[in-house]
Amino acid sequence: MAATGNLRCVVVSVDGSEESMNALKWALQNLRLRPPGEGDGPSSDPGSFVILHVQSPPSIAVGLNPGAIPFGGPSHVEVPAFAAAIEAHQKRITEAIVSHALKICAGSDVHVTTKVVVGDPKEMICEVAANLQADLLVMGCRSWGPIKRMFLGSVSNYCINHVHCPVIVIKDTPEQAESSEQKD
Repeated sequence: MAATGNLRCVVVSVDGSEESMNALKWALQNLRLRPPGEGDGPSSDPGSFVILHVQSPPSIAVGLNPGAIPFGGPSHVEVPAFAAAIEAHQKRITEAIVSHALKICAGSDVHVTTKVVVGDPKEMICEVAANLQADLLVMGCRSWGPIKRMFLGSVSNYCINHVHCPVIVIKDTPEQAESSEQKD
């Protein structure tokens, strides 16, 4: 089932999870972007997929800073090397996620761009979709139970209720959920 239309900008949010990569695969297989030359002026540009990754703010990771120095040392010392190591690690993770997503797109004959932003995923996904005037947001959804969802929140649920464009959420299938449980 291919969705045809005049899709100029489709944002696909990826976080490295199997669910988000499956959402990307679904979008590539089922959505048809606007071909080049349709429309007037800048709106005649061909449609594109924007692969969006939201990286956690370094301040969250810096909160894991080593504790106070015992026996009279300063109680609140930020270790710059620790913060730099966390940021470098986050950058490597982001590069791996984006690289994996681009490999998935490699076989498709579509225009793809990437965007990496730092912040709260719920808010940043909505903000980027608004700034790009996205026609559609596609994202995966983890099958968390009600307790985890209550404490951690659901990014997809937040986006459905706050973003100003249609949202397609690709849920994992029961087979995927079983295989991920077996890995744990």
